[in-house]
Amino acid sequence: MADFETMMKELENITKKLETGDLPLDEAMSLFEKGVKLTKECTGLLDKAQQKIVKITEMPDGSAKEEPFAVEEIE
Repeated sequence: MADFETMMKELENITKKLETGDLPLDEAMSLFEKGVKLTKECTGLLDKAQQKIVKITEMPDGSAKEEPFAVEEIE
């Protein structure tokens, strides 16, 4: 499996090719399917990364407590 950045770059290239509208239908459909697959893989990697993010909170006694970092906290 390629890394996230490589997959995103490939997805950008596919998007540019599809936006031109100059591709034969078969090639455009093939690229579209590949783009959908890459999007799912990138989303999966982002989900896994998000699950690894924790918030470290200092407790009153000076100790540290790890807790899940909620997405709502950054919005």
